[in-house]
Amino acid sequence: MRVLGVDPGLTRCGVGVVEGVPGRTCRLVAYHVVQSDPADDLPRRLLHLERSLTDLISEHRPRSVAVERVFSQHNVRTVMGTAQAGAIAVLVAARAGLPVEMYTPSEVKAAVTGSGQADKAQVSAMVTRLLRLDTRPRPADAADALALAICHIWRGSSRDRLAAAARAQQAAVSAARAQQAAASAARAQQAAASAARAEQAARARQATGGGAS
Repeated sequence: MRVLGVDPGLTRCGVGVVEGVPGRTCRLVAYHVVQSDPADDLPRRLLHLERSLTDLISEHRPRSVAVERVFSQHNVRTVMGTAQAGAIAVLVAARAGLPVEMYTPSEVKAAVTGSGQADKAQVSAMVTRLLRLDTRPRPADAADALALAICHIWRGSSRDRLAAAARAQQAAVSAARAQQAAASAARAQQAAASAARAEQAARARQATGGGAS
């Protein structure tokens, strides 16, 4: 499974692409950092991010996208920019028809390092080790994006299977309800047809009886 991870940010947005299956060593495909000038207008920065992510999805063709979920920060301006960048990532993935999963930083840290309290250096070191890289991915935004992709491969696959099972069950329930509705409609139509025939027969008898008298 190929996953594109996104560590959202307006000034620097980390993007990491990883291939793998649960329980096995993952393989690095690529990583990028989409940058924009803080001095630029917000619409221009968001448009640049949208176009860049669209191009990267088209280039790497992932099967799913993992995006970091925004968490509370003291710097409101920073968290707003992160949320806007995350929304752009979700939008681009949805437009490409890709499933999107969001993970909190603690979930990613726990999946990659075993501790939800790990710092960025520990996450970067584990990403380097898990992907068998010679050097750490830099900047840290790229390492975080790769960690997101690894997290999704290891944890998201179970969610995908559960979601697929739920969709299959829902589809079966919908099909059964549709069959029941069709059967009810058919019975109602038959009943209406029988009533119509009975009414026609009654009228015919009345007409015949009226002529005889």
